[in-house]
Amino acid sequence: MSDATLHSTATDPGDFAVQIADQVESFLVAVTEVARGDDPDSAVPFLLLEVSQLLLAGGRLGAHEDIVPDERYEPDLGPELDVDELRERLAAMLDPVDVYSEVFDPYQPRRAPVPARISDDLAGVITDLRHGMAHYRAGRVTEALWWWQFSYLSNWGAMASGALRALQSVVAHVRLNQPLEALDGLDTDEHLEEEALAEAAGEVMFQEIAGPLGLRRVK
Repeated sequence: MSDATLHSTATDPGDFAVQIADQVESFLVAVTEVARGDDPDSAVPFLLLEVSQLLLAGGRLGAHEDIVPDERYEPDLGPELDVDELRERLAAMLDPVDVYSEVFDPYQPRRAPVPARISDDLAGVITDLRHGMAHYRAGRVTEALWWWQFSYLSNWGAMASGALRALQSVVAHVRLNQPLEALDGLDTDEHLEEEALAEAAGEVMFQEIAGPLGLRRVK
């Protein structure tokens, strides 16, 4: 798809650029709403849905041919919007299931899992997506697509995938009534004993997810 084609069809609802921008905008709005904390009981399943939908857009960007921006140098967008408050709100809402174990590159041999946070991942994804959205809203459609594609492959794709696995695991533990095993060696702000952490996380998952979804514990 040429640059000219992207610009000339930007108002067509069926255009690739418009579809990607719509999915990005939907994610930005949805996660910002979740972070407000108005409905914490549905936060995990709702985030699972939103991250899953975003990764569809990411997959389309990854499968697309290389997008080349119009300009050799990226135009200055000014200061980035701060995401610290959003990150902190998400961390408080997801505690104690915010911390999970992640392997960043499954193709690097003998790499030990490291601690990661869903809240950090989502904040990082938001930062990358907002950057591209600033280009899109300024009319630099190709620049936006280039940035979303590049940052999907280099950054936000891995963060969103990690968050998705963690969120899916939380929901699976609740549905299958499987206690969350102690996260040995992971850094948590609560400094709970391993057994207490597992028990507390399992109870929070049941109360915040199973109840609102009408799920019952498996006996």
